[in-house]
Amino acid sequence: MWTVLIILLVAWAVLSIVGFAFEGLLWLAIIGIVLFIGTVIFGIIRQRARGKKA
Repeated sequence: MWTVLIILLVAWAVLSIVGFAFEGLLWLAIIGIVLFIGTVIFGIIRQRARGKKA
């Protein structure tokens, strides 16, 4: 599970960097940041839920 989350986080970070690097793709950077934050929150929620079950 953590491998998938890390791969997604790297992908969103690259998307954000590309969006900031090219002036016309600022929307891509914003989407990348939103997805990055969403993935982090999802990972934290999954980890806490898993900890409560065990």
